[in-house]
Formats: sequence, C-alpha cells, structure tokens
Amino acid sequence: MMRRLLLALWARPFWLLWLPPAFWAGNLVLGRALGAVFPPVSLAVGRWVVALVVLAPFVWRQAWRERELLAKHRVLIAACGAFGIAGYNALGYLALQTVPAASVAFLNSTLPLMVPLAAVALGVERITGRTLFGIGISFGGVAWIVARGDMASLAALRFDGGELLVLLAVANYALYSVLLRRKPAAISPLVFLAATMATGLLVLMPFWALELARGAHIPTDPASVGAVLYIGVFASLIAFILWNRCVATLGATVTGVSFHLVALFTALLAFLVLGEPVRAFHVAGIALILLGFFVATLPTAGRVGTPSNPSRP
Repeated sequence: MMRRLLLALWARPFWLLWLPPAFWAGNLVLGRALGAVFPPVSLAVGRWVVALVVLAPFVWRQAWRERELLAKHRVLIAACGAFGIAGYNALGYLALQTVPAASVAFLNSTLPLMVPLAAVALGVERITGRTLFGIGISFGGVAWIVARGDMASLAALRFDGGELLVLLAVANYALYSVLLRRKPAAISPLVFLAATMATGLLVLMPFWALELARGAHIPTDPASVGAVLYIGVFASLIAFILWNRCVATLGATVTGVSFHLVALFTALLAFLVLGEPVRAFHVAGIALILLGFFVATLPTAGRVGTPSNPSRP
C-alpha cells in the first residue's frame, strides 16, 4: 500500500511540490537555532556527508556503469555541485548568523523571480504571463507577512553584507535549478545527484579547512547531531530528489514558484514549535502565497507525469 502511494505521488509531481519547501522550512528553523554554535561551512559539509553516505550504497554500482557519461558531462556536474550544493548552503548558513528573520524570509522568496531570469538567460525556458502573474501574487503575500500588514514598514528593512549573502545564495540555487534541465536523460537521476553532492563537497573542502584552521568548533551534543541528521536526510537528500523530479517534469520556473511555500511552512513551524501567535496579516499573506502558487502551477497539473518541453514551463 505504501509503495503504491509513493509511486502514485512520484507520477504526479504537482503534489510533490509541497514537500521540499516543508523540509527546507525545518532546515531554516534549525539553521537559525544552530547559527550561534555551529560553524556555517561545517554545517554545510555535515549535511552533505550525511546525504551522500545514505545515498551511496544505492547508486555506486550504477555510477560505475555510467562513469563515462559522468566524465563526459563533468562541467555540468561541477556547476550544479558548486552552485546548488556548495554555494547555496554555505552562503545561506553564513548569512543566518547575522540576518534578521524577516529579511531572510523576504530575500529567500526572491528565488521564483530569479529562476525565470536565469532560465531566459540560459535559453532553457520561456515564461508565460500566467506564471509571472502567479509569482507576483505569491511574492506579494510574502512581502505582506514581512511587513506585518504595513507595507510602508518595508522601507525600514536594512540590507547589508548579510542580506547580500542571502541574495547571492538564492542566485546560486536559481542557477542550479535551471542547469538541472540540461541533465542528460541517459544519466540516472540519483547518480547525477550523488555526483553533484560529491562535487559540491570537493568545492567546500578548502573553505572548511580554512574554517577549522581558524579554530572553529563542531558541536557533538545529541541535539546538534540530530539536527544535522535531519538536515542531511530530509532537507538535503529527500528534498533534492523531489525538487529535481519536479524540475525535470514541470520545469524550473513552475517548480521555483513553490519556494514561496517555505515562508508559509516556516510560519506554521514557528507557531507549532515556538508558540508564536498567528495574526491577521499572517492569514492574509499565506492566502496570497497559496493563491499565487496555484495560479502559477495549476495549468501544469494537467501535464504531470510527463516530461515538459524545456522551452515551455
């Protein structure tokens, strides 16, 4: 029964769109909580080591059979590893040490705006007017929550070095999402993911060595280890598998719209775990986020389960 349910969900990637944002909301909450005690590059390395260790036993034989294909497309794999695995995560954790929560929510939600720009720039997809309209509605909901129902208060937000790191991290992930559309069909999705993880870890190694040389301490208490295990398995391995599936079938632009849901799930987690109150502006903002999400993605729901044309999101 469970296997049948999982196969049914896999064949309908529109419904999978909800899961990566939920896992990443947990990662965001944990990243903030660990920001004061866990060095950022070490946390990024830890999550991908966990993910690769869990994935490797399932793919290493297939990866050996596809080694020539992997070598042939090493530039694409290296780019995906550098942007999606190393750049986005290390920069994001570094920013979480100083950036206020409101600014993080606002800036992370620029991903659905950056993905279409990257897709057009790389000649991967065209953007429909309906998708752009949905992105705008959803982004307005995020802005309304950040502004706490008073849009004039957005002018008081300060953008310094930390905020620029968030923007740079999001730009890295936008490029990664678009580059995924160029993955050769002959390479197994899990093999490709494992290869990008390994490449991303290689990119992180010099920065990790520098962090350790400067005296960084890696916490080993049960709470920190449990957090890294969650981030490695759910927010890294499972979320990336599902995200890659959605990009391959629905397109980078439509999949990118779902990133607005991170703000929604983060608000829900804050309410359930931290007891933060839900106010009227939260409800209004969440309604706009969901409305924009459905406006941008519902036209794709009828085509789920079949690969989309790279030129049409």
